Amino acid sequence: MTQSPTQPQARARISVPAAHPMVMLLGSGDSLLRVIETAFPAVDIHVRGNEISATGSAADVALIQRLFDEMVLVLRTGLPMTEDAVERSIAMLRASGDGNGDGAETPAEVLTQNILSSRGRTIRPKTLNQKRYVDAIDKHTIVFGIGPAGTGKTYLAMAKAVQALQSKQVSRIILTRPAVEAGERLGFLPGTLFDKIDPYLRPLYDALHDMLDPDSIPRLMAAGTIEVAPLAYMRGRTLNDAFIILDEAQNTSAEQMKMFLTRLGFDSKIVVTGDVTQVDLPTGTKSGLRQVQEILEDVEDVHFSRLTSQDVVRHKLVGRIVDAYEKYDNAEGRTGRNGKQ
Repeated sequence: MTQSPTQPQARARISVPAAHPMVMLLGSGDSLLRVIETAFPAVDIHVRGNEISATGSAADVALIQRLFDEMVLVLRTGLPMTEDAVERSIAMLRASGDGNGDGAETPAEVLTQNILSSRGRTIRPKTLNQKRYVDAIDKHTIVFGIGPAGTGKTYLAMAKAVQALQSKQVSRIILTRPAVEAGERLGFLPGTLFDKIDPYLRPLYDALHDMLDPDSIPRLMAAGTIEVAPLAYMRGRTLNDAFIILDEAQNTSAEQMKMFLTRLGFDSKIVVTGDVTQVDLPTGTKSGLRQVQEILEDVEDVHFSRLTSQDVVRHKLVGRIVDAYEKYDNAEGRTGRNGKQ
C-alpha cells in the first residue's frame, strides 16, 4: 500500500524517556513495532537510539504519536505492553479519532485500571466498552451487560462482586442462572436434582476459583456469604446487602426477569449479563432480556452496557466468528437460535 501523492506528508519525531528501555516500548525482537507497522502500512517508521520517527499522512502520524505517548504512560505504571494491548490501544485511538469515542478515557486509563488483584494476577478491563461497563457497575444499582461470548461481561461482573465483598460494600454475593435445557433434557441427566443443575452453574464456580482462594470457597458458601443457585431459587425472596449477578439472562422468560429484578433489596446491587443472539428458550417464548431493554431503557439508576465483537478478549478468532454469525443471522432475517424477536 503506497501513500497517495495528493495527501500532504507529515513527519514526527518521538523521543522516548531514557527511563524506559526501547525494548520495553518496541517489544522483544521488535514484536510491538511490527504490530504498529502492520496497522499503519502507509507510514514509514524508523528507530534510531531513543528516537522514533514517523512519516505519512498527518492523521496517521498524529495517531502514532498519541499511541507511543499512551504506551509510555502504561510503562510508567510498571505494567508491560503486549501485542494485544497495542492492538487494542490502536482501536481505541481510531474510534476516538473517528468521532465514535467521547475522548473521556485514554488507552492508558483503560489498560491500567485495576479491578481485583488475586492469586498473583490482576483483573483489568481490556477495552473502552469494558471500562465503561465496570464504571457503570460502580455508578448504578442495576446494570445490564449485553454482548456476545468472550466479551468479559460475566467475568468482570464477578470481579466487581468479589471486590465489593472484600471492601465490605456488601455482606454476600449471590450468583444465579436460569437452568434452561440447551440441547439436553434435564430429566434425563443422571444424579440428584443438585447434580442435574450443577453443570449450568459450573462456569460461575470456575470464575470464583480464579478470583478467590479455592480453599476458602466452601467455607464462604457454607456460611451463606457466597450463594450459587438456579434462578428458580430466587422466587419469594428479598435480597438485601448483596451483590447479585444473573448470568445467561437471555434464557429468562419475561416473567422470570420481572421476578428476579423485583428481588432487589436495600444496599444491594444487581448485574444482569447475557447475549441476545444465544437464546435457548422454546420456540414462541420471548426472551426476558430482549423485552427488558424496551421496558427499562429510560428508568433512572438502570444502565445498559452493550459490548460488541470488538470487545472479545478470547482468541482473536472468536471475534471473527461472532461477526460471521451476526452477518449470517442478519442475512437470514434472524436474531437468535429460535428465530424469534
